[in-house]
Amino acid sequence: MLVIFRSGLFNVLFYLNLLVLLCIALPTLVLPRGTIMGIVRFWARGNHWLLRNICGITFELRGLERIPPGALLVASKHQSLWETFALVPLFADPAFILKRELMWLPFFGWYAWKADMIPVDRGARSAALAAISARAKIDLARNRQIVIFPEGTRRAPGAEPRYKYGIVHLYAESGVACLPIALNSGLFWPRRSIRRYPGKIVAEFLDPIAPGLEKQVFFEHLQQVIETATARLIEEGERQLGATSRDERDNSSDRSSVIARPDKDR
Repeated sequence: MLVIFRSGLFNVLFYLNLLVLLCIALPTLVLPRGTIMGIVRFWARGNHWLLRNICGITFELRGLERIPPGALLVASKHQSLWETFALVPLFADPAFILKRELMWLPFFGWYAWKADMIPVDRGARSAALAAISARAKIDLARNRQIVIFPEGTRRAPGAEPRYKYGIVHLYAESGVACLPIALNSGLFWPRRSIRRYPGKIVAEFLDPIAPGLEKQVFFEHLQQVIETATARLIEEGERQLGATSRDERDNSSDRSSVIARPDKDR
């Protein structure tokens, strides 16, 4: 019951905070692009404060020293809404690849356009790949970090991976290193659920993959390193959740014993 109460309170405050910031950020539409990115970073910090103080969810970032400077292709596992904001403050000038339909949303779409995010038309297939590659080359020439979720959508922890070939096309065309990221956020912030479970989200930055690999070699290697590390992080997170559940059961049992224990002084 406590998880449900905390989750409900977090969700209300999360979306209320988002709504307020969407309104406050309107002037940034006529200001330099860095202004809206500052608002997004502030939003990310606020979300982490809410997660920590309401839901008991903290996070750990491993391997930050592996992030190379300058232009970069970032390929992250995608399990939760968490990584869509948590990754932003970690890069100097990130450009996320996102569904074109999101650019049509009032407020969100305006800010995504202002922040120079990269929309993709999933229905266009080969034409979409060509458009993304052309746009990515422009952003990489500006020393930006192109962030992509290779599976295209959130996948539940432990679900069979479904990597799209778009990441291979970008890697081959961009000529820059690719930084893989593994994580276990879906254990604590599950997709399609209002519940938020206490624990520690871990995101691990893996060794960058140098440019120049043959396409299929890169594709297989990327999946192997991300999925192997993600499986390890999921196992680590599940141990946390198991320990938390046991503690809650023990505490509940202790309370029940106190209630049921007869009063010998009577």
